[in-house]
Amino acid sequence: MISRRRFTALSAASLCSGVAKARSLGAIAKTYAASSESNYKVSQYVDIRIGTGGHGHCYPGATLPFGMVQLSPDTYNRGWDWCSGYNYSDSSIMGFSHTHLSGTGIGDMLDILVMACTGAVKTVPGTREHPEEGYRSRFHHEDERASPGYYSVLLSDYKITAELTATERTGMHRYTFPKNDESYLIVDLAHGYDDGPNVVRWSNLRVQGNDTLIGGKSTARWANGREIYFAMKVSRPFDSIEIFVDGHRVDNHSTELQGKSIQAVLHYKTSAQEKILMKTAVSGVDEAGAMKNLEAEAPHWNFDAVREQAAQTWEENLSRIRVDGGTLKQKQIFYTSLYHSLLAPTIFDDVDGRYRGMDGQNHTLETGEHNFSTFSLWDTYRAAHPLLTIVKPELIPAMMNCLIRMAEQSAMGMPIWPLQAKETKCMTGYHSAVVIAEAVAKGFPGIDLQRAAKVMRKEALESDVRGLPLYRENKFIPCDVFPQSVSVSLDYCYDDWAVSRVLRAAGDTETSIALEKRSQGYRNLYDKQTGFMRPRLKTGEWALPFAPNEMGHSKQWRDYAESNPWQATFAVQHDPAGLAELMGGRSALKSKLDGIFNASSELPPDAPPDITGLVGQYAHGNEPSHHIAYLYLYTDTPYETQPRIHSLLESMYDNKPDGLAGNEDCGQMSAWYVMSAMGFYMTDPTSGAYVFGSPVFDRITIATTQGRKFVINVTRSNADEVYIQSIDRSGHDYGKLWFTHDDLTSGTSFHIKMGSAPNRSLGADPVLAPPSASLHTQDVT
Repeated sequence: MISRRRFTALSAASLCSGVAKARSLGAIAKTYAASSESNYKVSQYVDIRIGTGGHGHCYPGATLPFGMVQLSPDTYNRGWDWCSGYNYSDSSIMGFSHTHLSGTGIGDMLDILVMACTGAVKTVPGTREHPEEGYRSRFHHEDERASPGYYSVLLSDYKITAELTATERTGMHRYTFPKNDESYLIVDLAHGYDDGPNVVRWSNLRVQGNDTLIGGKSTARWANGREIYFAMKVSRPFDSIEIFVDGHRVDNHSTELQGKSIQAVLHYKTSAQEKILMKTAVSGVDEAGAMKNLEAEAPHWNFDAVREQAAQTWEENLSRIRVDGGTLKQKQIFYTSLYHSLLAPTIFDDVDGRYRGMDGQNHTLETGEHNFSTFSLWDTYRAAHPLLTIVKPELIPAMMNCLIRMAEQSAMGMPIWPLQAKETKCMTGYHSAVVIAEAVAKGFPGIDLQRAAKVMRKEALESDVRGLPLYRENKFIPCDVFPQSVSVSLDYCYDDWAVSRVLRAAGDTETSIALEKRSQGYRNLYDKQTGFMRPRLKTGEWALPFAPNEMGHSKQWRDYAESNPWQATFAVQHDPAGLAELMGGRSALKSKLDGIFNASSELPPDAPPDITGLVGQYAHGNEPSHHIAYLYLYTDTPYETQPRIHSLLESMYDNKPDGLAGNEDCGQMSAWYVMSAMGFYMTDPTSGAYVFGSPVFDRITIATTQGRKFVINVTRSNADEVYIQSIDRSGHDYGKLWFTHDDLTSGTSFHIKMGSAPNRSLGADPVLAPPSASLHTQDVT
């Protein structure tokens, strides 16, 4: 079991050839648009600075939705707050690399760094304290410009303006130089996240003519052994080239160069305001794949055309949701959150359909399929994937089939946290099962249901990794045998429920019933005396000592994954009604919810840094808490969800670089805001049901399939009216505080009236409660 913190501590479619269009996400569907106003652009509200400071771990560079290339500046490449390679607190830039992670708590990537310089050649980056010692340059934030698909900055030390844009698999640079006889571009293959002496396993470089570099590398970092290949061209042939291999200059450039540290220096004499462009494609397959990607997606040197196409692609995606009303700040947070939610998963295939599989072999996709990477599943199953089913439904079957293929190819079975064809094994559970079960519950076509059932059944019943045999044997995982036992056990209960949903849909009723029963194993960890989920020894006894804000009973390891008993006690997303019954009833669940929000926020010294954004012991800065405020909907006072959600929306997000309460985590932190600001969320994605919260905006319009629109109209006298008074559906009183995915996709319209005091009866009848495993006879699909 790998904890992300423990690890850290130790296309332009109109410009592409036909083959590129066939493999372009942008070419799949462009029929979704919530706004018909041609001059109104929702992308104007995206503030890419948000999340680039504090602990957000976001990068500000150029990419497309789910793009394979993320071309962005690197200010530092070590330490937790530089997992994306950039932090707003820095004042110098090392260069611009082509692959980045968005918001993660472990660093990797930052491949193929390029920097534009003048003066004496320096082949090391220098330090943040003394950037002049290397090829770094100082910069000022007032000289940065960033918008979806574009980034620029003035490199102050060199008086060079750097501009970046991207297609799906390529990055394009444009550097405006001063007059200088000693201008150069440096390409550093040794650069990467935490680029210690043993991180690069191998790298190679070939020079073709006087304008092309081709190569690749393999690294031993988080995704240990991953390989990345590239093909790079410059618009102006270099006057000369120097290459350094493992610290030594190499004069013979006619053969492939190999080493663990390779730098290429492209020399130029530049005139004032001269522009030199570079375009780089990447591949996870081989150098030939990178060159095909380059030729297909960037066959020209029209930087402005690529930038405009990137902006248009982003506008098409962001405008699938139109919000009216609210403040400028709320719209900036909303659309920036939606932007962040569309950065991952990332495509990881070439324009010819080839991709590197989880078995380390190269494969070719069937027409219409895609391979993906960067599935931060422990985080994103909660809100990011549910949001993608709403805004990118055309990609869901391909993503699900990708997860199925990964499970078939990987020695680890069901995907956990796959990154560029490597299983990082990060975090607990195997929540790819939840993501697939959600898609099945929502009725997405094109998913190979029988293949999904086969790999999921095997994981649940046969897998011998990550504590699963202990779980199957004991119906919980003993804390004196396995780390993070409480969280792992609860995650496996939820995964059992998810697998049971898919097996039932696939016709395996017998196994489905068995797993439904096993998913109730969360009851084995609930201590009625203390009222918390607690670790148990292999003898069955409760482990001591115990405190609700502690991480566990032993100094050997934690019993909870990035959480504590307060947060883990509510980790029963598939069965809140059953949890309420276990606690003593709906009023007991309400009291426990009040308890977590009103508890002292004190944490022990060994608490992981992820437990941030505290309201009592509720921690919005990390994912295990994200559904908790919505659990009031399963109590006798469901209205209490509404002010809680409103308060979290206001207090945990800001339109500033440090505007996120914790790591952005590949879209999850942002997706929570998008969903909640629209007024609904999924406490259990496998149910296919959304629960109402407290909408921020006056009107929400979502473009769905076949030209339909899902609309929520909100009436309120002022922004302080956060309580739902009534919900009307098509002119009739709705009466419930939840709805289905079918309601959303069929073009339903809701009218919500808000007020300053709660409607205590709305949704309070237990018969009207949202779906729960203990009540799963409610068919919401």
